[in-house]
Amino acid sequence: MKNQNVANLIVRCLEQEGVKYVFGIPGEENINLVHAIGESKIIRFILVRHEQGASFMADLYGRLTGKAGVCASTLGPGALNLLMGVADANTDSCPLVAISAQVGINRIYKETHQVVDLLPMFKATTKWADMVLTPASVPEMMRKAFDRAQKERPGATYIAVPQDVEVMDASELIPLTVHPKHESYADDKMILEAAKKIQSSKSPVVLVGYGAVRNKADKEIKEFCNLLGVPVATTFMGKGIYSDKEPNALGVVGFMAHDYENFAFDKADTIIAIGYELQEFAPSKINPKGDKKIVHIHNFAQDIDSDYPVEVSVEGNIPNTLTKLTAELKKMNVKFDITAPKIQELLKEERESLANDNSFPVKPQRIVADTRKALADEDIVLADTGAIKMWMARLYPTYKANTCLIANGLSPMSFSLPGAIGAHFACPDRKILATMGDGSFMMNSQEIETAVREGVPLKVLIWEDHSYGLIKWKMDMEIHTHSNVDFTNPDFKMYAESFGAHGHRVESAEDLRPTLKKALAEDGVSVVVCPVDYSENMKLINKLGTLTMPS
Repeated sequence: MKNQNVANLIVRCLEQEGVKYVFGIPGEENINLVHAIGESKIIRFILVRHEQGASFMADLYGRLTGKAGVCASTLGPGALNLLMGVADANTDSCPLVAISAQVGINRIYKETHQVVDLLPMFKATTKWADMVLTPASVPEMMRKAFDRAQKERPGATYIAVPQDVEVMDASELIPLTVHPKHESYADDKMILEAAKKIQSSKSPVVLVGYGAVRNKADKEIKEFCNLLGVPVATTFMGKGIYSDKEPNALGVVGFMAHDYENFAFDKADTIIAIGYELQEFAPSKINPKGDKKIVHIHNFAQDIDSDYPVEVSVEGNIPNTLTKLTAELKKMNVKFDITAPKIQELLKEERESLANDNSFPVKPQRIVADTRKALADEDIVLADTGAIKMWMARLYPTYKANTCLIANGLSPMSFSLPGAIGAHFACPDRKILATMGDGSFMMNSQEIETAVREGVPLKVLIWEDHSYGLIKWKMDMEIHTHSNVDFTNPDFKMYAESFGAHGHRVESAEDLRPTLKKALAEDGVSVVVCPVDYSENMKLINKLGTLTMPS
């Protein structure tokens, strides 16, 4: 292509990869790239208000589509602002490609304005990171960035583009062809060994993690688990892959205290872990003595952990592995009749106990229950990090994979508001709700303007307690007091309206559900503020601390 520079070539590579959106902010050093994206008839540049917002949008876009979300920034401070969402995507195994400017190679070697050695920082938070030093390397580097980001196990990659390289001539260069992803399949011998290990178990339990969600193993999980007839728990990020409507569903594990579901793991001699990844939560929570057999089913071998002693590791395409393993167990006539009615009863009792409580501020249990009633099974809710995550993860019934989104690798605050914008671009036909504490909301609330400008029907539910609620909770648990966690807030209703959004404030418990339904139904961006009574936090801990499970 005549008169093609490196910036134009990068955009052609993005088009070849099927990219539809680039989330970012322009700067002096990447104006040619941003302009080239603007000239594309395929890609839209989504201008955001903070680079962290851009990376969270790309993060959640990649999580829901399986295709790398793309974010872009200038050098130095802009690139550093991208780091949070990039690291989150990497630890949550979500495909993301980050592109930032860098000072020109004509001055990168010396002390100069805005120079930061970005590569070591991004290498520490991605699967692969490098810098373009010559136009000829662009097609290979762009293809490698997407291949590494989208390959199992997915994650983030990063490319730095020096300012002087961005405008170099690349007239004779073209993007590389994108070839279909090649799947690896488990060895039949290992599938048979896993079947025998399960057959020899006395009391197995199934744990399903985010890897199963990512590999779209919903149908195979259901068939496998219902054949076995054993209790099934998921991680926070695995919520919905095994519907909470199924008779053997236990809910989630990963809460900071010994929760109801943990009793099933206490009694188990074998844990069948499907798509579980160690960064989702420490295995010591379910195998504190390290004495349980682990059957590990995933695309890859898990990292070493003394509380996760893998006896059989079946590595390969998860749906294919489960189909074969289910068939093998049928032939061996392996079926258990292990139920956990007491655990399910306790969970149901907690979900329902305060679901209709009319006290104000509103109890967490009621907020969760009303949120569930306001959303359809296929609608998407993002639960931000904080006390809200604990209540939503534990009590929000989830019936389909990727409909309750929790970041539990890095667990950053404030991912859910910009993440909901990225989720809309991934799933424009679904209702999407960001639920977050007031502390998280104020960290990225400026992206309300992005949603208003872009016509994104962003919906936000703020649990307001004027505090960093989870830290207060942990302080009260560990040192029996708290300090330096309380703050004041602006009038969130007026704040939302100042952006041109709808603002709603819940004034009573009975007001919550109709207000939430109104917000979900109305056009444009809507922010609902609901005061929450977090005195329930310590009541829950005290209850779980004295709980015993009859055999």
